[in-house]
Amino acid sequence: MKKIDKERLLLGIAAPLLAVVAAFLVTALVLVATGKEPFSAFGIMFDYGIKSDSQVYIINKATTYYLAGLAVAIGFRMNLFNIGVDGQYRLAAFFAAALGGALTLPGFLQIPLIILTAMIVGAMWAGIAGVLKVTRGVSEVVATIMLNMIATAIIGYLLQPGRLGHLDEAGTKVSTTPLPESSRFFDFPTQPDQIWGFLVIAVIAGVAYWFVLSRTRFGFDLRTVGQSGSAAEASGVDVKKMVVTSMLISGATAGLIGMPTLLNDSYEYSGDFPTGIGFTGIAIALLGRNHPVGIALGALLWGFLERGTGKLEFEGYDKEIVGVIQGVIVLCVVIAYEVVRRYGLKRQQRKVGEKLAAQARTNDTQEVSA
Repeated sequence: MKKIDKERLLLGIAAPLLAVVAAFLVTALVLVATGKEPFSAFGIMFDYGIKSDSQVYIINKATTYYLAGLAVAIGFRMNLFNIGVDGQYRLAAFFAAALGGALTLPGFLQIPLIILTAMIVGAMWAGIAGVLKVTRGVSEVVATIMLNMIATAIIGYLLQPGRLGHLDEAGTKVSTTPLPESSRFFDFPTQPDQIWGFLVIAVIAGVAYWFVLSRTRFGFDLRTVGQSGSAAEASGVDVKKMVVTSMLISGATAGLIGMPTLLNDSYEYSGDFPTGIGFTGIAIALLGRNHPVGIALGALLWGFLERGTGKLEFEGYDKEIVGVIQGVIVLCVVIAYEVVRRYGLKRQQRKVGEKLAAQARTNDTQEVSA
C-alpha cells in the first residue's frame, strides 16, 4: 500500500515539474529564435523576483490567483468546467463594492457583510448555469461564457454616474462610492510594502476545500459524481442536486477573488478593476492538479512569472514574452498530465499482468504436485 501511494505521489509531482521544465525549454527556444539570450532573461526574472518588494507583490497576487484556482478546482472535481469564474467574481466584487460604499457600519459588521454579499452574488450567478444544466441540459461551458458577457454588460450599465457609479473630483474616473475606513481589511506590517491580510481568508478557504473534499460525505459524493455520474446515481447520490450545489460553492468561492483587491487595495470598483483572473485560475487549477497545496504553488509561480517578466520589458525584451511563457505552461501542463497518466496506466496494466502470470504459474505448480 505504501509503495502504491509512493508511486502515486511521484507521478503526481512528475507532471507539474515536467510541465514547468518543458515550458521554460520552449520559452528559451522562442527567445533564441527572436535573437535574445534566454539565460540572461531567466537571470533577470530570478534576480528581480526574489527582491523583497517583489516577494510582497507575488504573495498579494498569489492570494487572488489561489482563490481563483480553488473556484475552478471545485468544478473540476465534479467534472464541471466553470469557465464563468471571471464574470462571477467581477459581478460579485461590483455589488459588494456598491453595498459597502452605501453603508457606514462598524468594521466587524461591514467587512463580513461585504464578503458575504460577494459570495452570495457569485453563487447565484454560477447557480444559473447549474440549474440550466440539470433542467435543460445546457452545457455549463456555453452557459458560463454567455453569463460572463451578461455580467460585463450589467456592470457597464450600472457603473455609470446617476446609477451606482459616480465621477471622482477630477471628473475623469467613474467608480462605485469608495469604501469607508471601517471597511478596509488589515495588512501585515511588512517592508517595503504590506502583505494583504486577506491572505488569511485564502488560507482558510484552502483548508476548508481540503477538509470538505477529503473528510466529509459530501466531498466523497462530489468526487464520485465527478468520476462516474451513473455509478454515483446507482449508489443513491442525487446527481442533479450535486451539480447545482457544486456550481453554487464554486461561484461563492469565485466571489472571494475580488475581495483582496477591493478590501486591501482599491477600496472601490472602477473600470480598471482587475479582469481575467478567472481564466488564470483555470491554468493554476490545472497546474496544481486541483490539490490545495498544488494550487498554492501554481499561484505563487504565476505571480513570480508576472513579476519577473514585467522587468524584462525594461531590459529590451518584448512584453509579450509573459503571455508566451504562461500560454506554453498551460499547454505543457495538459500534455505532461496526459503523458504521466498514460505512463501510470501502463505501469498498472503491467503489474496486473505480472500478478496474473505469477498466479497462473503457482496454479500450474500446484496441479503438477497434486
